[in-house]
Amino acid sequence: MFENIAALFFDLDGTLVDSVPDLTVAVNVMLRQLDLPARDETRVRTWVGNGMNNLIHRALTDDMAGRADPALFARAKTLYRAAYAENLSVHSSLYPGARSGLGELRAAGWPMACVTNKPAEFARPLLDRLGIGSFFATVVGGECIAQPKPAPDALLLCAERLGVPIDRGLMVGDSLNDVGAARNAGCPVVCVPYGYNHGRDIREAEPDAVIGSIAELPALLGQPA
Repeated sequence: MFENIAALFFDLDGTLVDSVPDLTVAVNVMLRQLDLPARDETRVRTWVGNGMNNLIHRALTDDMAGRADPALFARAKTLYRAAYAENLSVHSSLYPGARSGLGELRAAGWPMACVTNKPAEFARPLLDRLGIGSFFATVVGGECIAQPKPAPDALLLCAERLGVPIDRGLMVGDSLNDVGAARNAGCPVVCVPYGYNHGRDIREAEPDAVIGSIAELPALLGQPA
């Protein structure tokens, strides 16, 4: 299945980086400024994975499916963006095996993109501050395309930027959104089991393979096709 792969598309939050501690700080700065109750990190962890707007709605309403008043949401989004910019990499950390796995893949000659629902203005500096930004030829953020994952748009843009047919790309992620994006785009997908999938076992989404860490990916793939 992976013999024809020529490029790799990596999700960010929950796959390479545990960013929930900083996301929680930003959420609670926003809520405090709006005189709303704080949310604990365990709660925020279940809300992450569908982009910034959904996280803000969920934090404001304390509801996974909640939708805040539009005027409140607009005010909250401005506050959240400022708070997250100030707390982008204070407590976030790479998952075990992420740095070594990426380094080995780059040494083997794999073209790599980071594809995330997080705005690229946050994704790029986060990658750089954690020392892995140089591994990626491009970063596709949620604002770069019309529809975020699980729509195929972001993966199609990654393939275009890396100069490969989409069916020769491999999505590497942690969530149902990542599996859905790969299926919708027409490329295979490998997942890690430790990320942000709303408390569900990623195996239920039936990715093409599940690996314990990014460090296991080089052995699974070998050399680029």
